[in-house]
Amino acid sequence: MIDFIRGQVAYHSLDAVIVEASGVGYRIFCPHPFYWKEGEMAQVFTHQVVREDSQNLYGFANTDERDLFRLLLEVSGIGPKVALAAIGAGSPRELVEAVQREDLRFLTKLPGVGKKTAQRLILELKDKLEKAGWTSLIRGAKDVVDTPGYTAQASQEAIDALMALGYNESEAQAAVHQAGEAFGEENPSVDEWIRKALQVSMKAK
Repeated sequence: MIDFIRGQVAYHSLDAVIVEASGVGYRIFCPHPFYWKEGEMAQVFTHQVVREDSQNLYGFANTDERDLFRLLLEVSGIGPKVALAAIGAGSPRELVEAVQREDLRFLTKLPGVGKKTAQRLILELKDKLEKAGWTSLIRGAKDVVDTPGYTAQASQEAIDALMALGYNESEAQAAVHQAGEAFGEENPSVDEWIRKALQVSMKAK
């Protein structure tokens, strides 16, 4: 099993990123291929699916996305393409919360997921997510933004904005949290928060 690949991004396709490592170009199917820039060094966390007629690599920016992808594959009727599309349609937090709420409306909007598949997702995933620690992880992510001096709603908007700019969820949460600590007791606007979070993240790189 290939756990991750570290190398230089050679180029993209619409559904994959090609990473060169030790002279070999690996085509890795991703929910967000353009997260990685051409020419940069990247580490892609991977899951390998071996079948009689194919050997495919599926890649993710972080282990949370990959772990959730693996759990989705355990649901009957969910294959790699549908699982990858589900990961790409929203953040892991949104998907986990939808399963916890038994939100069929949200789940049936995912590519390739009808009502019956959505019901199986809830039935087969709810307990597994709890046992895997996802429920406490999601609660912890919410607590990150509940700091005196600013509102959870504004901080979540800032997180969403950073994710739209290409940050993964954990990076966006960390940057927004650090920006909130810098503001102290001030009550900044969302725009101010985004600017500060971008400054924090750039200094960290």
